[in-house]
Amino acid sequence: MRPVFVLLVSTAWTFAGAQYYYQGLMDYLENRLLAIEDRMQFWHEQSHRYHTELQDFKKLTAVTMDGLKNEHSMLFKDLEGAAVQVDRVERELDYVETQTSPRACANKADKVVEQGVWRLEESRGEEEEEEDEHWEELHSRVSDCVEIISGIRSVKILKRVGSPKGMWTRDPRSSKVYIFNGTSGDIIYQFNSVREFSRSPGVTGSRQIRLPSEWSGPGGAVYNNYLYYIKQEADTDVQVVKYDLLSGSVTDIAMIPVDSHATVYNLNPETIADIAADDEGLWLLYATSDSEPNISLAKMDHATLDIEQIWDTRCPRENAEAAFVVCGTVYVVYNTHLASRSRVQCVFDVNDMVISEEAPLLYFPRRYGAHASLKYNPEEKQLYGWDDGYQIIYRLTMKRKLLV
Repeated sequence: MRPVFVLLVSTAWTFAGAQYYYQGLMDYLENRLLAIEDRMQFWHEQSHRYHTELQDFKKLTAVTMDGLKNEHSMLFKDLEGAAVQVDRVERELDYVETQTSPRACANKADKVVEQGVWRLEESRGEEEEEEDEHWEELHSRVSDCVEIISGIRSVKILKRVGSPKGMWTRDPRSSKVYIFNGTSGDIIYQFNSVREFSRSPGVTGSRQIRLPSEWSGPGGAVYNNYLYYIKQEADTDVQVVKYDLLSGSVTDIAMIPVDSHATVYNLNPETIADIAADDEGLWLLYATSDSEPNISLAKMDHATLDIEQIWDTRCPRENAEAAFVVCGTVYVVYNTHLASRSRVQCVFDVNDMVISEEAPLLYFPRRYGAHASLKYNPEEKQLYGWDDGYQIIYRLTMKRKLLV
């Protein structure tokens, strides 16, 4: 009996120990689950708080964006109003400029202004008689043309082709247009008309003319189917070359009295000399030396390239960007290194017929930079300008000079 009793007691103690162990394990697991539930509840509360704050931030952001959009709209309207004001001011400035008494570099000495001015409304017989009376007086003058520019009637930006600097012009005796792209080269481009050039993609579709020598600077001219261009090689004299566009050959070459290191316009140092064509023929604008402060003018025989007469225009080279000649009157266009409004600030008439009160103070409309070239067409009364790669046409209005 004793062993059986011992066995029963031992078994009872074993079951009691196992029950105690499992009870402890269950208590441990229950505590861990409660801790996990607490952490999940805390995470849920934090997530809810973050979600609420995010919603509040989105609402605040939406309100701020609406405010910014309203301010942007108001600012845009203010800028549009400012643009309208600027345009109005520019128009008023242009009007004031046209009404302001012009300044010129023309010489006043030895001027006797006639008492009456030619009037277009006079009868044909009276006008012819008056012209006959003054023809003898003007016969010995260099230029018999009696027109002067009074203003810029309109501006047309044709297109943008090629380099920032270059030249384009139209032959006064034909409809053909010629393009000098860049500041030097041996190729020019020919179009049959301005319309054909405006419709062309770039210079493709044009007739390429390869010259026998390189042209230097955008100072050439086309006159009566002849191309006149400046030729200069390194450390050599400066020449004017006459090229027959019909036969494709050089017909004449002339030396010009220009220092090889001098440039005619301070703002365009690539322009060694500038050839201009008007109703009277060909003119040459140049600087005799780099130390010479003023622009010189020479009348050239378009057939032989002989220089017939030379003048000191008294127009400074400093800040000059281009020039052109109309009826024997030189108009020098000035600008600044920080490109602003180009303006005709100096006028010189070879016949001393333009007085200070009559010479125009022309301002070109604000565009891109500075003109690399300006070429006058006497048949159309307009300028062909090259401005930062843009090809521009300026149509001019004219009036009669006061006869002396």
